[in-house]
Amino acid sequence: MKGEYRIGVVIPAKNEERFIQKVVDTLPHYVDLAVVINDGSTDKTQSILDSMEPSVEMHCISLNGEGVGAAIDAGHQYLLNHWPDLPFISVVMAGDGQMNPDNMESLLQPVVENRADYSKGNRFVHQKGVETMPKIRRRASRVLSFFTGLASGQDTPDPQCGYTATHSDVLHEWNWGDSWKGYGYPNFWLIQLSKLGCRIVHVPVESIYGDEKTGIRRFSFFIKVGLMMAYRHHRRNISWLFSSRVTPHTISAGIAYAIGWMALLPGISTDLERELVGRGIAPVFIAIFAWSVAHVFDKGATRTVQELRQNAKARQKT
Repeated sequence: MKGEYRIGVVIPAKNEERFIQKVVDTLPHYVDLAVVINDGSTDKTQSILDSMEPSVEMHCISLNGEGVGAAIDAGHQYLLNHWPDLPFISVVMAGDGQMNPDNMESLLQPVVENRADYSKGNRFVHQKGVETMPKIRRRASRVLSFFTGLASGQDTPDPQCGYTATHSDVLHEWNWGDSWKGYGYPNFWLIQLSKLGCRIVHVPVESIYGDEKTGIRRFSFFIKVGLMMAYRHHRRNISWLFSSRVTPHTISAGIAYAIGWMALLPGISTDLERELVGRGIAPVFIAIFAWSVAHVFDKGATRTVQELRQNAKARQKT
């Protein structure tokens, strides 16, 4: 335990026979339960799990290759059923040994101290982790950081890092029927957390890279995840306009986004757009400017929604 919180660790694993035992054996002593999700492994992962005698309590779940997102969801939901009425923090650690267990305490601290609802690792401020990260992943993470920041309405220095700690209140509130099952899961969560008004803190963590191979097909990944982020981004903003969380920031962001789309879509225009086009400004530049303004308002709206969530929780306690 940490303070009043039980600590559960969700470990998605698929074909991790080389790493899974070390991952479980090196979990910190304060971990109350490790939930390992064997997502359709075809190697010796399951037999290794069956033969282990870990120092922490460990439960195993078997899935049939449903994807890393589905595996993590299953682990979170298992903890919800295991501790239905108790406060806990769910930590996600990959089964490939890329996450340093010594960083778990600092990852937990913002949630334990009520400074965050969701704590996320940031490998880019940990010098050793950055030095060992493959260059292609480093570049891809930088690009995804920019676009995930736009989609979530807040800074996301390392969106692809899957080392996270989530307060049980968030898991109780989560819509498990509307989730993203595969790669791109961390990006999806950041956008949905913004929609809910959850506070996110980024914590320096080290990543450990060996000769393991990624299962990501880069082109299809960027297409699928890019489309998902664009859709979820617009859905988040629209949902705020028709909820109790509507604010001047959310209205302003919605108007600015609408102006950007009206500048690009054929047959739709405003007096402002016609005037600007008449002055020689291309519609694409009008859209980019409008969306830039919208993003500024969106970041303000995200902070406001976080404050509204915290105020509502404070009223519930009193």
